[in-house]
Amino acid sequence: MRTAAKIHPPGDWVRDVKGTTYGFDAFLERITAFHGYPAPGLVIGGKMVDLALSAMPSGCLFDAIAETGHCLPDAIQMLTPCTAGNGWLKVMDLGRFALALHDKHSGNGIRVFIHTHKVAAWKQIDSWFFKRKPKAEQDSDALLREIQQAGEKILQMETIRVQPRLMVKDSVGTRGICPQCGESYPLKHGSACRACQGLSPYTTV
Repeated sequence: MRTAAKIHPPGDWVRDVKGTTYGFDAFLERITAFHGYPAPGLVIGGKMVDLALSAMPSGCLFDAIAETGHCLPDAIQMLTPCTAGNGWLKVMDLGRFALALHDKHSGNGIRVFIHTHKVAAWKQIDSWFFKRKPKAEQDSDALLREIQQAGEKILQMETIRVQPRLMVKDSVGTRGICPQCGESYPLKHGSACRACQGLSPYTTV
């Protein structure tokens, strides 16, 4: 398991939805415990969530959207009550390193993303973000130092309104028994479960 050297001065880096603040090194430790290693994308993702939270109205009940499945869903789950399991977090594979928090009822919210032009001023971050060097050739400690120094300077925030079709909560609906495997499944998936329709990720041995 990779860990990062404690090379950073103390200070608040991010806060969660409850207002608890974490210094940079403390957040790296939380990331390592949750994610397995201090991924740069998750470190930046924490700052993105922090920035979005700071712009949301006090007491707002919100949902979250991650526009990539890499790192940002974990940042959201670490700092807010929005998780994939409770349905308050949607992960949409748009390929953009961006996230949004939005009011559960109105759809109004805040979107935060890495600004490609701002990144150009930071050599290590630019190289990591645009994959200009293989991972093995990147200086992890230098990259983390630069991420700490850059903070929200590489981020952009904008107000958004979520499309109504995405505000509808997905329900499992009525369940039945698959005639092929005998397991329960949502009947809305068709005459058999999706695994038996050829979508299973594995075979039994």
